[in-house]
Amino acid sequence: MKILVIEDEVKAAAYIRQGLAESGHAVDVAHNGTDGLHAAATGDHDLVILDVQLPGIDGFAVLSALRTSKQVPVLMLTARGKTDDKVRGFDLGADDYLVKPFQFPELLARVRALLKRGQPAHADPVVRVADLELDAVRHRATRGGQRIDLTAKEFALLTLLSQRSGEVLSRTQIASLVWDIHFDSDSNVVEVAVRRLRSKIDDPFPEKLIHTVRGVGYVLERRDE
Repeated sequence: MKILVIEDEVKAAAYIRQGLAESGHAVDVAHNGTDGLHAAATGDHDLVILDVQLPGIDGFAVLSALRTSKQVPVLMLTARGKTDDKVRGFDLGADDYLVKPFQFPELLARVRALLKRGQPAHADPVVRVADLELDAVRHRATRGGQRIDLTAKEFALLTLLSQRSGEVLSRTQIASLVWDIHFDSDSNVVEVAVRRLRSKIDDPFPEKLIHTVRGVGYVLERRDE
């Protein structure tokens, strides 16, 4: 999932970003209300984590403006723990409220709950391509009924490829969505990750699912021999 963190404290933002990235999410960060509102309004984020005390435009104003155009889930993250502040946040359309200081596992649990709540009730959480099954809720991948152990980044990469099965994704797209980095043509991070993923989901099986499109990128799909 793609998450936007609007937090002016650089260390706090970096801490949240690292934790979410290690859990397989792509994370954008804005350090003030103006940039945060622009990113939230124009981006395709699945969740916004929003601090209240921001330079420029405060979090309440950002939330109020955002709700005129989008219903993306918003988790308010702030040092303001008074009931009046919480009520104001909920009245403006916040989906959840977490007071600083906090333990990251609690933040992650709330993020998961909000992301799950945002999915249609009838949606199947399992993505299937040939005999590959990927369960994003349980963070589980199997092929031919055989469990495949993946790191958080490998799972994020496989999720991206599976959810967009049949679509050729460039190295730049993959680097941005999985690692949240601007692709450097001299970097082989994507190639290395794809090679490791292939060793787990393709090499042990006769039918190959991850294909290289020369000069473009990669695609995960079933191909008739």
